[in-house]
Amino acid sequence: MMSLLPDDFAYLRQRVLRRSGLVLEPDTYALVETRLTPLMREERLPDLSALVARLRSQPLHQRLAEALANHETAFFRDAPVFEALRTTVLPGLLAKRVRTRTLRIWCAACAYGQEPYSVAMTLAEAGLLITGWTVRILATDFSTRAIVRACEARYDAKEIHRGLTPQLRQRYFHQERDGWRLSEQVRKPVEFRPLNLMDDVPREAPVDLVFLRNVMIYWDAPTRRAVLARVRRMLHADGYLVLGAAEASPLVEDGFTRHLIGQTSWYRPTPAATP
Repeated sequence: MMSLLPDDFAYLRQRVLRRSGLVLEPDTYALVETRLTPLMREERLPDLSALVARLRSQPLHQRLAEALANHETAFFRDAPVFEALRTTVLPGLLAKRVRTRTLRIWCAACAYGQEPYSVAMTLAEAGLLITGWTVRILATDFSTRAIVRACEARYDAKEIHRGLTPQLRQRYFHQERDGWRLSEQVRKPVEFRPLNLMDDVPREAPVDLVFLRNVMIYWDAPTRRAVLARVRRMLHADGYLVLGAAEASPLVEDGFTRHLIGQTSWYRPTPAATP
């Protein structure tokens, strides 16, 4: 199979950056070729150069971006984050929302749904899904394929054993012929929606908590700053943003201040930057 030509790789870098903010570094040639091979076969093309020629002439850029995206995830990924949510962040938010009894959470870049469902299970364990609170978890991803799969809430044996304790598996999942499915109680508060973070985020009621984990590491500085500005506009003044452990802290000019909770960093809008 013919490898990507330099001009083809340059074109892919430009298109993917514009579509998803993903920066393809020069040393990712082999990875790009591996991830584009299934798309090439779907299109019944002889090699990757033919695929790039097709991409130049036809609107396949969404499928291109989805093919190159990393949807690797797991239930309760980075356990200290969920421990901080359970012991500190969630009780603090509940105390402040006791009058409205409403909690809104946004999981951006939700992939196959493990993160928002982990949040929902954390809320279920706290009794919030049965005690009269209005709970909404908005889960978004630019990949429509990922969203479709997340909505099904079905996972195979490998996925179901990554991050879940036996107790949580028994409590919230039931086994089916083709895998395991999450219970209706946990699925109900989660609303999945396709959303590209490169676009303007629709203005809705402010959210209390934003999960934006393990996605900004793939972006350049201008993209990162633009998305953080959109996230800040979505957050309550006393809300929280949580990033991935390997991601750089938002800068002062991004409008967030860092709060250390347990072993994890959480970010709140600075008063001067709050709309």
